[in-house]
Amino acid sequence: MEMVEFKKYKEIKDDYYPHVNKFELESGETFFVEGNYYTQLMYIKDHFADNFDAILNKMEEIIKKNKKVIFTADFENPVVYKDGYIYQEIDDVLASLKLYFDNKSNPESDWKD
Repeated sequence: MEMVEFKKYKEIKDDYYPHVNKFELESGETFFVEGNYYTQLMYIKDHFADNFDAILNKMEEIIKKNKKVIFTADFENPVVYKDGYIYQEIDDVLASLKLYFDNKSNPESDWKD
């Protein structure tokens, strides 16, 4: 899946997860962006257009701090299982920026109470 938001990073092919995008920062930190997370990120882009750069910057900050990150839609049921990596959901990133999203238009959404 092409993810233009991450084109500034080196793309790495993971032998065990060849269909999941994996990237590396110049400083060596690695991260996966699962397709389901990316779909959520694109949805969030529409709702937080003015904050989208801040969201991407926060993701990079999380990567630099934790060194190995998997961005997933559901940390309890991720696509990628890797020892030594932390899992981050879109809500984790948004909450760290004090942004909150409630998808009330979709009764099946995970973004509800």
